[in-house]
Amino acid sequence: MTESAPEGRAPRVLIADDEELIRTGFRLILTSRGIDVIGEAADGVQAVAEAERLCPDVLLMDIRMPHLDGLEAARRVLRLLPHCRVLMLTTFDLDRYVYAALAAGASGFLLKDVTAAHLAAAVRLVNTGDALLAPSITRRLVERYATARDAEEAGPVHRLTTSAAPRTLAVHRDLAPLTPREVEVLTLMGRGLSNTELAGALTLSEATVKTHVARIFAKLALRDRAQAVVLAYETGLVAPGGSAG
Repeated sequence: MTESAPEGRAPRVLIADDEELIRTGFRLILTSRGIDVIGEAADGVQAVAEAERLCPDVLLMDIRMPHLDGLEAARRVLRLLPHCRVLMLTTFDLDRYVYAALAAGASGFLLKDVTAAHLAAAVRLVNTGDALLAPSITRRLVERYATARDAEEAGPVHRLTTSAAPRTLAVHRDLAPLTPREVEVLTLMGRGLSNTELAGALTLSEATVKTHVARIFAKLALRDRAQAVVLAYETGLVAPGGSAG
């Protein structure tokens, strides 16, 4: 599992958004809650440069920005700084680009009208190495994209634009390293089950489930639960429109 910032240290945050008002508002919210905002960026190119210079723990990245969109900027930042946690900012709760962001390694997304308390909590959460999205929300995003992708592959009349058809899952796609039990756990994670629900479904303790999850992450080079859900769909363990539990 990807390393997180040292425990007890306040997250160091870089805010990337082309709207100055958003950047200022987020800075005030975070600093008032003891979170260190170390820089700002007004476009994707600047976001990559500032991230490389400042090495933030968490990058708040708008999906749509000038010069270089947030999605490509996130990819570049994560290649340069594997331990950085990226939270994508969007105005749409089912933005098709969010799927690509998760697949590229982002730890979740936030709506721009997020409450102050939720914003601070989200930054602290991903700073611990966890994913922000509830698995059920992640599943909705993946299903939306997977259905569109199936239509695209069926014929040109349904084809998405190139930028909206991400194939960026930079993880180990061979599930051979997993034990049968770990495949079962990954499948259930893909269907949106939490650790508590996994424990109930498999008649295991939560501690045992957490061990299985950690081993899956390590074996498949997954950053967090969000990527695990994406991978479950990409490998066919879970089909779009399948049961959530």
